[in-house]
Amino acid sequence: MARVLITRPMTDAVTARAVLEFGAEFRTATTPMTHADMVAALRDYDLVVPTLGDMFSAEVFAEGSEPRCRLLANFGVGYNHIDVAAARAVGVEVTHTPGAVTDATADIALTLMLMTARRAGEGERLLRSGAWQGWHPTQMLGMHLTGKRLGVVGLGRIGDAIARRAHFGFGMEIAYVARSPKTTAYPSERAVDLRALASSVDMLVLTVPGGGDTRHLINADVLAAMKPSALLINIARGEVVDEAALIAALDAGQIAGAGLDVYEFEPKVPETLRAMEQVTLLPHLGTATEEVRSAMGHMALDNLAAHLAGRELPNRV
Repeated sequence: MARVLITRPMTDAVTARAVLEFGAEFRTATTPMTHADMVAALRDYDLVVPTLGDMFSAEVFAEGSEPRCRLLANFGVGYNHIDVAAARAVGVEVTHTPGAVTDATADIALTLMLMTARRAGEGERLLRSGAWQGWHPTQMLGMHLTGKRLGVVGLGRIGDAIARRAHFGFGMEIAYVARSPKTTAYPSERAVDLRALASSVDMLVLTVPGGGDTRHLINADVLAAMKPSALLINIARGEVVDEAALIAALDAGQIAGAGLDVYEFEPKVPETLRAMEQVTLLPHLGTATEEVRSAMGHMALDNLAAHLAGRELPNRV
């Protein structure tokens, strides 16, 4: 029987199936694998289910140049932590779990949009501190989302789901940048470039994949183009935003605030950012529901099953 390693604890439903169907072994740690862990996994297992933070780099594959492992069935839609070309060069296929994460991730984007616009995190901290002195007409005035202009950076499945919620739920105008024009179920406008989009919207939400092509896509130049009243929302990957440039823009009042679910050096979050009242910070909750995490796990296991049966991989990268 093939040896299967799953690199993090999973939901009860996924764990039960993984053990029953594949005899899978699990790491009990919730932290990412070390370099040595990954080299050993490639050497000792036939199939591995890694996830975010398990940095299967070219160096890892070079050290394990003749791996026993034939498939990395990534748990997650994003796979920028895996060097896919290096994997294939040593005969390791890579799959991921698209689709299952769309609605939950879009919901977190709306959560951040509302919390940041209406200063909900700041308000809760005020109340919990015991310093709240009661309601008054100018207390904690925030941004009214209804009718505002939303800019979506990357109008794929998740970007479209966010835009639909924003337009039909709050009457927001939708503008976007993407590699090609999109047909949408709501009125939308494709901006000529990212800087033009940033300068024209009240809120900019990031939904692009991670990787070299999008690293620091949001830099000092883009932040400087945004309105002083505008908000930045990131539910994509942390490295899409130049975190130092974001902190500088927030500190200087170039933008009004930010809502973040991901961070450039995750799980490290700069103390300066954590101290800023105008920033909403979530601990990477994008897909954190039992239903979604189970669906992701089953999708990863479906890829294992297809590989073992000699079928085409349903979610090959």
